[in-house]
Amino acid sequence: MTIKEQIQTDWKNALKSKDKEKASVLSMAKSAILYAEKESKSELSEDRIIEIIAREVKMRRDAVAEFEKGNRSDLVEQSRFEIETLLSYLPKQLKEEEIIELVENTAEEIGANNIKDMGKLMAALKPLTTGKADGKLVSTLVKNYLTK
Repeated sequence: MTIKEQIQTDWKNALKSKDKEKASVLSMAKSAILYAEKESKSELSEDRIIEIIAREVKMRRDAVAEFEKGNRSDLVEQSRFEIETLLSYLPKQLKEEEIIELVENTAEEIGANNIKDMGKLMAALKPLTTGKADGKLVSTLVKNYLTK
């Protein structure tokens, strides 16, 4: 079953079981996928759907930071629930140690050894980490590695 089909099935089940919060999150995910399909005028690949869900997770993580600044614990909890729900449709998330190992190996492969090579290294890592790791974390780890 594709991710898109799984979201559709889970959305229907959430509606039947009257789980409004989950149904709402899945409805937002479905609409983001549908919007991207309309823009590209074609069915999306699994990789593209993963990118869209990862983008939705990133938007919610950014929102959590803003809600915490504004002392809105109710919205923080809601956003965290949305993040957890969406993460279940993404591939297993990489641990920080795994990302560091990827950074080191990829840097050796492409010969990246100073901060000027950051763009080249990030471009090489993107297909390996999309949907599996937070881009901000990957960027920070790359920067740390290149400034050693």
